[in-house]
Amino acid sequence: MSVDQVNTEWAIEFFRESLRTARPPLVPGEVSALFDDNPGREIPTDPESLQYLRNLINYILGGRTIIFTYNITLLIFIALFALFHLGETITERSKWRIIEHDSAVSESRRKTADDPEDSNEAVSSSSSTLEGSLSSQITLKVDDTDVERLPLLGNQRQEQRISGNRLIRNLESFLLYQPRPIPLINRTLPSNGTSLFISAYLGLNVFYHLYRLPFESKYFFAFADRAGLIFIVNLPLLYLLAAKNQPLKLLTGRSYEALNIYHRRVGELMCFEALVHFIGMLYWRLFLSPDWLEGDTFYNYITHPLILLGIGAFASYELLYFTSLGSFRARWYELFLASHIVLQIAALAFLWLHFFISRPYVLASLAIFFIDRLVWRIWMKSANVTADLTILSDGQTLLLSTDWDIPTAKSRGCLRTLQQSIRHGWHPADHVFISVPALGRSHSLQAHPFTIASAAPLVEPGDSPTHAWLSLLIRVQSGFTSSLLDCAHSNPRVAVRLDGPYGSRDPLNMLRSCDNAVLIAGGSGIAVVFPLAWDLVTSHLGKRKVHLLWVTHSRAQRSWIPEERLAELQNFGVCVTIPEPTIEAGRPDIPGYISDLAASREGQVGFVVSGPDGLNRIARNACARAVRSGANIQLRVEKFGW
Repeated sequence: MSVDQVNTEWAIEFFRESLRTARPPLVPGEVSALFDDNPGREIPTDPESLQYLRNLINYILGGRTIIFTYNITLLIFIALFALFHLGETITERSKWRIIEHDSAVSESRRKTADDPEDSNEAVSSSSSTLEGSLSSQITLKVDDTDVERLPLLGNQRQEQRISGNRLIRNLESFLLYQPRPIPLINRTLPSNGTSLFISAYLGLNVFYHLYRLPFESKYFFAFADRAGLIFIVNLPLLYLLAAKNQPLKLLTGRSYEALNIYHRRVGELMCFEALVHFIGMLYWRLFLSPDWLEGDTFYNYITHPLILLGIGAFASYELLYFTSLGSFRARWYELFLASHIVLQIAALAFLWLHFFISRPYVLASLAIFFIDRLVWRIWMKSANVTADLTILSDGQTLLLSTDWDIPTAKSRGCLRTLQQSIRHGWHPADHVFISVPALGRSHSLQAHPFTIASAAPLVEPGDSPTHAWLSLLIRVQSGFTSSLLDCAHSNPRVAVRLDGPYGSRDPLNMLRSCDNAVLIAGGSGIAVVFPLAWDLVTSHLGKRKVHLLWVTHSRAQRSWIPEERLAELQNFGVCVTIPEPTIEAGRPDIPGYISDLAASREGQVGFVVSGPDGLNRIARNACARAVRSGANIQLRVEKFGW
């Protein structure tokens, strides 16, 4: 056998073994044994075939070199967002100090003057309407001000300032705007700003997929191989975005719910790349590969252990995608929880055995998963309590409530705060996962998320809170909540395991930095906005005008928040408005309400909206129109749903 033929044989086996085995390529000394098993195979020695093979190997290995920089690029972008968030936090804190100082000065002057007229004005400005002030035909008037006599854009000085920033206002309005749902499938779309960010992420992956790839059918194998690499390098990001205790929340200031949309888009991209990789490899083997590279029959190819492992990984991740769809989660949430754990462990095992390059990324993903689930959530964040179950007047809503003495904090470090369970308190709009072992063995292994509807424990300056009162509003659906309702009929007191708290302080920090705060809730969204309103008026971070609008579907939903709690908010100065139920009076004029508030308030107005998709979109787009008209608005939308 000539030297050229030996080199050719080694090159071909180098290609085959490097692409279809789960270990590094063979060395030349191992190749001869492989050829002894198949001495009849004809190996081409013509320069054209050799050059083709060299080029194909170079494209494949070059792609693996390029793709290793992908996560470095992601880290650079995350660092930029972290710096932006740091600057935003510093700006907000400076605004807090200004508002707190101005409030202290105003309070001092008021006490010194002790003017009865000022006192009467304060009482008038804090007036609230608890029923029937907002119908589907009438726009709510803010306080006692005749809004229709006010200029839409404020005073002339403000109008002159606004006119010079028209381009910026139009851009901000465009980024805030949320398009209609996709027709036919009725899929809700995010805001334009979120869609552009997701498009940039997808564009980065398209760039890495196509960079330095030849657009020739004979090199299609390299295209299919690159799809598998794109899948692999996105694994740690997918698991990082799925973790409840993720550093991205601290670095970007966004809540788990806000980051969850990116987790889903990353998962969809990965499933698409897996599909491209799987179909691409089959298509290349059936139609495009040279005869002298095919080797075994197609049956032997498809039943090769490596290919079967790849099919197992592909099937596991595709099933993960379909069981994660919103329609599936809503109907079979318990099955979603169980399958999510089993399928992802199986998928990672298949992927580990399928291709050796994936192993560092599989290890990183497993580390994220186990640290989040076992170390943080089960060991450090879990607490057992005994809770009372109360069936509310509508018969389909439960109130889970409990209380306890808060342990004295020994230290206030950042790590200590992350380690603390719900027993050490929580922040407004945080949520917890609950498990109820009394419902059965299967339910004891499940954890279901609910927003904390009660106010966070009040912390006086320099002191620690001493007692916590926790309440959860639980809308009865099927599965877990239905079993919990049955349990409440026979046993209104149960043992509950709480995992949490989780959440982000970004909405609260934004509201604190604004001169005016507006909170809009739809239905059970009151569980998000009520604790925020309570914190704003009871904290010692300055006084601001706070408006709370709660849109209910039926009168029975009013029992979700006790009347005395709403009355306390009113006494604190919150303008509370609860329109007639939509089942009786139709939908209220939310755009008119937002437009009036944005036009009549001086300074920056912070909006927090929490409700169903329809309400969120209406409020978001009303804010977008107000921004285009010149209003100074900050908006956070806290969507509930898992």
